[in-house]
Amino acid sequence: MRAKISQHIAFTILTLCGFAVVLPIIFILGFLLVKGLPAINIEFLTAAPRAGMKEGGIFPAIVGTLYLVICAISVSLPLGVTCAVYLTEYARDNWLTRLIRLSIVNLAGVPSVVFGLFGLGLFVIFLQFGSSILSGSLTLAFLILPVIITASEEALLTVPKSFREAALALGATRLETIRTVVLPNALPGILTGSILGVSRAAGETAPILFTVAAFFLPRLPHSIFDQAMALPYHLYIIATQVPGIPDKTKYGTALVLVVLVFGLNLIAIFFRNRFRKRRKW
Repeated sequence: MRAKISQHIAFTILTLCGFAVVLPIIFILGFLLVKGLPAINIEFLTAAPRAGMKEGGIFPAIVGTLYLVICAISVSLPLGVTCAVYLTEYARDNWLTRLIRLSIVNLAGVPSVVFGLFGLGLFVIFLQFGSSILSGSLTLAFLILPVIITASEEALLTVPKSFREAALALGATRLETIRTVVLPNALPGILTGSILGVSRAAGETAPILFTVAAFFLPRLPHSIFDQAMALPYHLYIIATQVPGIPDKTKYGTALVLVVLVFGLNLIAIFFRNRFRKRRKW
């Protein structure tokens, strides 16, 4: 009897904790919908800003955000997965690998403004890429790299050791085993890390402030060496630096940013679930 009562109390507490986490999110989304939905129309989504960003739309900022996120993931995902493969499949468990793992964990907690200053010093000034999409995307790639490495390493460790032993027993080399057995089975977990990386890369302001973001650029970038507008920085600018902008425009921009991140996450979740269904264990 006491066990059932304790279980019921614990279940109730966990349920209340779940609601305590979900309800603020629902409230924020509802608030953004109420305040920002009146600003959403075809012109707002497809036109460039004009009249000092008080009129027009946010299309260059949307495109710039997509460029930055896609380029950052294209760099960080192969690099992060390669690093995770080395740590789990090749590296020995010694003080050096433990130091590397500790450094990765510490990098995940470094404030984004520090990565922004790092990108400014390395990519913008030292390598002379200038304030450009290349500098911004590389900075974001290093920002989300620890998250992808950690998630990929955990995903690789979930693949049963017997899978590796069976492939090796059939004559496959270690590289072939990793490529044909380990990585396909770990892919859903790796995509989970990519989802977390996309969410963080799309919403960061400090790194792109130093490396790529333009205050007002009513045109699309032509190459990776051009500056670009981005939704997080654009939202910061219109909310703090430009007087006289209607509130619905600010909330509409925030709503578009949330929907964009949500849409990118849904795409990644779709592919993750598709690969997970193919898994036989």
